[in-house]
Amino acid sequence: MSPGVAYTIRGLALCLSIVPMPLAAQENRPVRLHAPPALVDSGLIKHILPRFTLKTRVRVDLVDDPAAADIALGDTGVPLFAGLDAIWHLQVQGDHAGTARFADWLGSEVGANTVASFAPDGAALFGPPPDAADVAVVVTYEGDAKLGHKVSRAKCTRCHVIDEATRGFGIDSTPSFMVLRTLSDWDERFYAFYTLNPHPAFTVVEGLTLPFPKNRPSPIAPVELTVEEVDAIVAYVAALQAADLGAPLIHQ
Repeated sequence: MSPGVAYTIRGLALCLSIVPMPLAAQENRPVRLHAPPALVDSGLIKHILPRFTLKTRVRVDLVDDPAAADIALGDTGVPLFAGLDAIWHLQVQGDHAGTARFADWLGSEVGANTVASFAPDGAALFGPPPDAADVAVVVTYEGDAKLGHKVSRAKCTRCHVIDEATRGFGIDSTPSFMVLRTLSDWDERFYAFYTLNPHPAFTVVEGLTLPFPKNRPSPIAPVELTVEEVDAIVAYVAALQAADLGAPLIHQ
């Protein structure tokens, strides 16, 4: 092979190795979502994002600037749901691979049910847009409840009572699963528990959370879960009989 041909081949190989890197970097970053303050303040976005990420492992970050978003909720685009005296639309603005998945999920029956299940005070704040208001919404949990019971027994009883057989275990000041089941937003708390203190200090969810830095390990034996196991725990808690407290639980 002549020196000129070899040089050309090496140059072509270098170009081919460089081209995919920006694309890969783009695919690894979170989808950028813009939502008006009214939606963010209502708690709906906090309710739906962990559920979407658990199902797809696609991360979504909120951004303040609509022009910087890959996808936006607002008053233009495809009507998705109604609430807060408005009809909320979805508009896709970028070509990030996760954007289409997020848009498809929001527009699906599962996405609609997730939005409709947001009821912070026991009453749903959002529902289908007017032309679809007659569609019945049924909230379902797709995880394996039997697996959820097994995982809860193995990984949650050092802090929580998870069934009648584990009374006497756990920490007295930590609410049982049955007490947590009485909360109107119980499923939101369980879907996103790994983000709520004190769980981030010792919990790792495969594919969703970063591993603990070697110089800052978990202070106790870590709880390691998969997305399937988190889904299963939610399904198990959904099947539990909520504790009879005699009055609504007051919480912060």
